[in-house]
Amino acid sequence: MQPASVQTTVGRKRPQAVQESKPVRARLALFDLDHTLIPMDSDHAWGDFTIARGWVDPVTFKQQNDAFYLQYQAGTLQVAEYVRFATAAIVRQGATNSIAAHAEYMRAIVQKCITPQALKLVHDHQAAGDTVIIVTATNEFVTRPIADAFGVSELIAVELERDPAAGDSGWYTGAIRGIPSFREGKVTRVAQWMQAHGLAWDTVHTTFYSDSINDLPLLEMANDPVATNPDNRLRTVAQQRGWRILDLFS
Repeated sequence: MQPASVQTTVGRKRPQAVQESKPVRARLALFDLDHTLIPMDSDHAWGDFTIARGWVDPVTFKQQNDAFYLQYQAGTLQVAEYVRFATAAIVRQGATNSIAAHAEYMRAIVQKCITPQALKLVHDHQAAGDTVIIVTATNEFVTRPIADAFGVSELIAVELERDPAAGDSGWYTGAIRGIPSFREGKVTRVAQWMQAHGLAWDTVHTTFYSDSINDLPLLEMANDPVATNPDNRLRTVAQQRGWRILDLFS
């Protein structure tokens, strides 16, 4: 028998206000960029744009640029080698000329490739309260203005080393800073972003949109992988695994 001074809750329902509930998981919407949100390869197109401006030799640069693009499609790209090649023109031109040229590149080429359906997909996730992050293997110089055009502040791209003598105000050297966001590197970089925001894979729900077989490591980590405008190999994998397939530009 309980002493009169001791109360017990055995057999009673807990007050509604203190009922335990599962914590709401943060939701991340991750997007590859090239051929996923835009129907082009922004890095390859930027290379063609530098040819048109006379910054590079039109014959040898195009041959090398096309060869690197084929390596990317095949999954054999050596990222550091490619980034040095792809950024050599802006390293030579310096900040003022490069930034002005990129603004023209956005007006003349990129803005024309941003479709209403791609914008709606991003904005729908934002309206639902998801944190939208663009995760791309293209470098930050090319992609930061494109992310801004989509209204996306969170960008995980290949980061570029700056002149160490000038600190963060220095211009690019052509080298990569940190881990490149390419293939397995995308998983690492997303995990680093999560850690910096007090999150982890098991505390978030992730949706990842990508067109490329190169992104298979991150697609396999996502709760909701979406093969978006997928290349033939990724389409086959998506069909075999029952993943969603989204043909955004068809």
